[in-house]
Amino acid sequence: MRILLSGYGGHMGREVRECAERVPGAAIVQGVDPMSEGGDALCVKHFADCGAEADVIIDFSHHSLTGELLDYAEEKGLPVVLATTGQTPEEKARIGEAAKKVPVFLAANYSLGIAVMSDLVKRVVSLYPEADIEIIEQHHNRKADAPSGTALALFRAVQEARPGAVAAEGRSGYGKRTPEEVGIHAVRAGNIVGIHEVMICTQNECITLKHQAFSRGVFAEGSLKAAAFLVKQGPGLYDMKDLLREE
Repeated sequence: MRILLSGYGGHMGREVRECAERVPGAAIVQGVDPMSEGGDALCVKHFADCGAEADVIIDFSHHSLTGELLDYAEEKGLPVVLATTGQTPEEKARIGEAAKKVPVFLAANYSLGIAVMSDLVKRVVSLYPEADIEIIEQHHNRKADAPSGTALALFRAVQEARPGAVAAEGRSGYGKRTPEEVGIHAVRAGNIVGIHEVMICTQNECITLKHQAFSRGVFAEGSLKAAAFLVKQGPGLYDMKDLLREE
């Protein structure tokens, strides 16, 4: 599996490179840093000489480059793993259009453990229709977006079991919670890689589902698994649920 890596020199780019060295048959054939100084000539220019030699693109750069990256993927007929978060509605629409032409993998979190947790959240919430639900996420002090894409994905898992659920992000002020509220709380401190908790509480008991990432390597491993899955697929939009079914 020959990989074009966007975001080559970033934290996650380095993790992907190290992880790829441990995966039989995987190789990074080219890498770019489109967000670095002088690197905003974009992926099309930097990848132009080796696109025919690659099997898949993995992107850990920035969501603002989604359009250019997908243009290139369509031009070369390459599957693309989008491992960035924070896409705008316009960028999400562009992803949907590209998925009609090439395989696209999009997930808020590339940990298989988070994918399993999302499934468990949906199951437990469906068993406790009257329970109060709170989501707490913790990340390092350099993370810019809040709440995290993963916390929002966990909230969407709640909504699958409870369509009337309403997100209450960063609750503050005076007043009781309403039954349909799902509190989403963000912590930013130190060098926390990622901790996500979902509390499902009734008057008599509380179930807490928790996932903790010990290193960013877990996301690199997941992106490579997604890439290996994607190269066998036809055009379409895929996510961790599709990968879990194959696993």
